[in-house]
Amino acid sequence: MPAPADFEAFREIAEQVNNWGRWGDDDEIGTLNLITPEGVREAAATVRSGRRLSLALPLQQQGVQSGLIPGRTNPLHTMTALNWEMFGPGAVATSDDTVTMGLQAATHWDGLGHVSHGNRIYNNRPADAALTAHEGALRSGIEKPGPVLGRGVLLDVARARGVGRLPPGHVVTPDDLDAAQELARTRVRAGDIVLVRTGQIQLYLGGDREAYAFPSPGLSLHTPAWFHARDVAAVADDTLTFEVFPPEIDGLFLPVHALDLVEMGMMQGQNWNLEALAADCAEDGRYAFLLSAPPEPFTGGVGAPVVPVAVK
Repeated sequence: MPAPADFEAFREIAEQVNNWGRWGDDDEIGTLNLITPEGVREAAATVRSGRRLSLALPLQQQGVQSGLIPGRTNPLHTMTALNWEMFGPGAVATSDDTVTMGLQAATHWDGLGHVSHGNRIYNNRPADAALTAHEGALRSGIEKPGPVLGRGVLLDVARARGVGRLPPGHVVTPDDLDAAQELARTRVRAGDIVLVRTGQIQLYLGGDREAYAFPSPGLSLHTPAWFHARDVAAVADDTLTFEVFPPEIDGLFLPVHALDLVEMGMMQGQNWNLEALAADCAEDGRYAFLLSAPPEPFTGGVGAPVVPVAVK
């Protein structure tokens, strides 16, 4: 179990980054309030060539989920109709299909109801009242953010540290984020959507789901304060667990989830494929871009698939 001092450090950071009530007692979207029309116009001004890069993994049965998280199933795709001549022989035929999957199976956003601690979700709401078995999240559901679009900034920590992929278990610290920001030659500012590249997803792309999942580099307990100080709107990375796993403090599991989602009200994304984007940014030297990343609006969802697109 973590020492009391470790819990005290968590509590101190939680108090530092807490945004409860910042946008009113009824607020359900947290730091997405920081994306303003002015910020979107500035993001659109970064587009020069119109080049589009998808940051999503394919939705497929052999997806990133290997059983580490029970119930988070890869997509099961079934054809429900195949060349069905519904209006009679010789008429136009239709084909239909259906999918069963975990909403956080592949490239996704974690919603603000995904994690609780102390029986609280974002904005000091009792978790046992805000989350129900039949309707899901009654507050801060994943349908609430709407069209998430703004300035994206890639912080390529792996490249900044001179490697193609950070080693397993590497703790991404504020110093790492500073180094990646210097590499990018741009400053993270209020309303930005920050993408942190570790290179870990290379393992999945190479066919090794188990090595991709565990052990994994990821964000440190101290990174939420870095994002909070810069008023970042949302953060995503290229790992299964988002934060470092196994945890940097023995027995203190998912502290970054709790700080981001519960205390700060900041959505976080996982399993984003940042490899093509990183290569493109390294080639043209531009690490800021227009980013479109609205979650699929599943009413009451605590997470949702997303197909993020960076436009340069």
